[in-house]
Amino acid sequence: MRDLPRLHEISLVFIRHGLGDLVRRLGVASLLERAGEILHWGQVTHSAQLEPQQRLRLALEELGPTFIKLGQMLSLREDLLPPKWTTELARLRSNAAPVPFEQILPVIERSLGMPHAEAFVDLEGEPTGAASIAQVHRARLHDGRAVVLKVRRPGIEAKVEADLRLLSHLAQFVEKEVPEVRRYQPVHVVEEFRRSTMRELDLATEAHNIERFERNFRGEPHVLIPHVFPQWTSEVMNVQEHIDGISAEDLAAVERAGLDLKLLAERCVDNVLKMILEHGFFQADPHPGNVIYLPGNRIAMIDFGMTGRLSLGRRNQIMDLLAGITRRDSEPMVDVLLDWAGAEAVDEEGLAADVDELVADYGDLPVKDMRIGELIGRITAMLRTHGIVLPSDLTLMFKALITLEGSGRKYDPEFVLADRLKPYVERALAARYAPTELGRRGGAGIGQFLDLMRAMPRDLARLLKDARRGRLRMDLDLKRLDIFVGKLDRTINRITIGIMTASVVIGSSIVMTVTSGPQVFGIPIFTVLGSFGYLLAFVNSVWVVLSIWRTRSH
Repeated sequence: MRDLPRLHEISLVFIRHGLGDLVRRLGVASLLERAGEILHWGQVTHSAQLEPQQRLRLALEELGPTFIKLGQMLSLREDLLPPKWTTELARLRSNAAPVPFEQILPVIERSLGMPHAEAFVDLEGEPTGAASIAQVHRARLHDGRAVVLKVRRPGIEAKVEADLRLLSHLAQFVEKEVPEVRRYQPVHVVEEFRRSTMRELDLATEAHNIERFERNFRGEPHVLIPHVFPQWTSEVMNVQEHIDGISAEDLAAVERAGLDLKLLAERCVDNVLKMILEHGFFQADPHPGNVIYLPGNRIAMIDFGMTGRLSLGRRNQIMDLLAGITRRDSEPMVDVLLDWAGAEAVDEEGLAADVDELVADYGDLPVKDMRIGELIGRITAMLRTHGIVLPSDLTLMFKALITLEGSGRKYDPEFVLADRLKPYVERALAARYAPTELGRRGGAGIGQFLDLMRAMPRDLARLLKDARRGRLRMDLDLKRLDIFVGKLDRTINRITIGIMTASVVIGSSIVMTVTSGPQVFGIPIFTVLGSFGYLLAFVNSVWVVLSIWRTRSH
């Protein structure tokens, strides 16, 4: 197994942080021991005295970028993990020590296919920022324009791919062997994480993202998206226009520049809401470090490695949830949550009661008192209670909204995200029910119906041909078949014991009617045998009753 050394390293890190029991329960320990790898169970550090969620965070930090990003993703999943776990995992940071320039320069020149001096002048060896996947260096083009080079760390791809393979195998094992975890779809969660991570590794993808944002905001006078230089961009490096301004993290510098804090907060929020609700393509990490303020209260946005996408259908579901709260109508909200549940069984009455309570709490709440972060927390807690998994494309959106609300209040203590959100929801609902849109959807529905009717004779003919040729097949997917077989086996055993017990009772009754024959201590032998049969029947009856009672209790 090519990833065995990495698996051994991961196991030792978990053991050092007091998570050895997890290594055993997942079967990793026995696998490594069969392969001849020795685990030192006694190497436990002081972190083993901390809370489990703290130990997990420290272990993920030590394991590197893949596991840090996995922890960051799980910190968004309050539908899967309790709040104390998500809060702790949210403390994970992607900052890393920079790679020496001597190791970065060969990456730059291989990407360019030429010496760096032919493309850039004044390439700075000291990075302006370093994260777990890439680091940034400033330079200038020969025409004098300032640029930044975002360069992937050398060797990071192989390590990340090995970690992703291990996580995939682990998710498949857990989904197969731990029935109570299956409804949370660990294989699907890891696959979504794999796709997201591979997109971040490909810096050409980020360049394409920037170009798309640039097109979406073309004509917006108050928004600046950096220009990308595609001729020098590859999967290991992208080159962007350098934007000189004030970081949104430096509140004191913003105030010294005389910028309008309230206006900046409103414009930042409006930009992201437009991305989410109108474009369906948004920057998933709009924290202040990714925002630069310019003269004239203009805003520049940078770092588009992590993006989210929302289909029109998903955006309509979000509108239904928000409109349901404002209109005090819980029915469309319940329908949306049931859509998210998919094929999983859900207590619909219990879910409807919880949604009614949510609507009652927020329906009459003044907009100025509404906290979107608290509302999202209530919704995710409700999903967790009913075993509903939040669609993966919404986790990034929820994170973006929570970040926005916190950033807005930092600049304007009276900032209310719900107040900025309301006009977007109203416009979206008005557009959905506009006559032209209704006509378009009606025409599309009629077209789909006609296509179905036109294809029906052909499909029926194929179905009948397959039936005549004996090629008609029906696939049954019985979930948790092993549990079903076990229950069936126990039921058959009880029935068998019950029939045998009844036979013993009948036989004993017949035998005890015989008064002749040999005797034991003056008692007819058949009477003794009959009494023993009754005793055996009683014991069997007690065993069957206790077995049924234990099953029901379990």
